[in-house]
Amino acid sequence: MGDLTSLVSLFVAAFGAATILPFQSEVVFVAVQAAGTVPIWVMIAVSSFGNILGSVLNYFLGTFFERYRGRRWFPVSDSQIERARKWWRKYGVWTLLLSWAPLGDAFTVIAGIMRTPVWLFLLLVTIAKTGRFIILAWLTAQVV
Repeated sequence: MGDLTSLVSLFVAAFGAATILPFQSEVVFVAVQAAGTVPIWVMIAVSSFGNILGSVLNYFLGTFFERYRGRRWFPVSDSQIERARKWWRKYGVWTLLLSWAPLGDAFTVIAGIMRTPVWLFLLLVTIAKTGRFIILAWLTAQVV
């Protein structure tokens, strides 16, 4: 696999894994790292960028959900949403540090619904996603 093909595959897998699609970016990351043709820092940067962009897509899908607020069939009242927003701003926003975990994609959608400031969303998701790939690269280096 060529360097460009490896990086494109890595980006697509990382992007897909951060969305609701059933992708597993770890397998592609480990395979590219094992091949040893791409510098590790480039792999981490490309994977992180793809994963963060996928989370941004989730965030904006969450903001779209708000469009239906106030409709008769909408399952949550305005007062419930406001109570949830207060709780989210105080405690829930920190769950974005778990956005790398299997159910972390849900947190990124909820962040959009809760109108988390974009700068805070990006900061926490970047820390989580980049940290995950750094740890994965280190673990893979121990085995390969």
